[in-house]
Amino acid sequence: MKSKNVKIFKILLLALFILIMVFLTIKLLPMFKSISTEEGRIALKNEIESLGFEGIFIIIGLMVIQIFLPILPGEPVEVLAGMSYGPIGGFVIILLGAFLSSFIIFFSVRKFGRNFIYSFISKEKIENLEKSKWFSNSKRVDLILFILFFIPGTPKDLFVYLGGLLPIKPAKFLSIATFARFPSVISSTIAGSNIMSGNWITIAITYAITFLCAGIMIYVFNKKEKVYIKL
Repeated sequence: MKSKNVKIFKILLLALFILIMVFLTIKLLPMFKSISTEEGRIALKNEIESLGFEGIFIIIGLMVIQIFLPILPGEPVEVLAGMSYGPIGGFVIILLGAFLSSFIIFFSVRKFGRNFIYSFISKEKIENLEKSKWFSNSKRVDLILFILFFIPGTPKDLFVYLGGLLPIKPAKFLSIATFARFPSVISSTIAGSNIMSGNWITIAITYAITFLCAGIMIYVFNKKEKVYIKL
C-alpha cells in the first residue's frame, strides 16, 4: 500500500473514532453525571438500550478502530460494551470486533507485507518483537501467541500486526487473537455491567483478581522464558 494512502486511512480512522466518542459523550454524559444514584443508572441504561442495533455496530466499530490504532485504549470500549449489553453480550460483541479487525489486519499484512505494518506500528517495535526469544522457535509460536494474548495487560494489538509475519495458519491465528483475549475482556465487561447496578465492590474485586492473576502469569512466563513483559 502507498504510504500516503495509509496515512490518509489512519487519519480517517482516528477522526471517525473521535467523532463516535464525541457523539456518545454528548448523548450519555448527562446520565453519567448521576451514575452514583439508582435513578441515574436506570436512565443511562435506558438511553443505551434505545440505541438498539445501532449501539452494537457502534461498539464493534470502536473495537475495530482501536485495534487498528494501538495508541487508543481498548478498556473503555470493553467497559462500555459490558454496561450496554451485560457481561456476556458485551463479551460476544467485543470478540466479534476483535475477530473482524484481526482478520483484516492479518490478511493485509500477508498481502502487502511489512510496509503495511510500518504504516501503523514503528519498525523498531516490530523488529524487536521478531528478534525476541518469544518467536525464535517457530514450533512454539502458537503457544507463545496464546499465552501473550491470554495474559491481561500485554500489547495484544502489536501481536495482531505481527501475526501476519509469523509461520502460523490463518485459522489458528484468528482463533488465538479472538478467543485468547477472554480474561481481559470478560473482566472489563463484568466491570461495565456492575457499574450499571452500582456494585462498586464487585468491580474492585474483579479488577483485583484480574491483576493478581495477570501478575502471577507474567512472573511465571518471565521466569520460564527469561524474557520480560510488564503490565
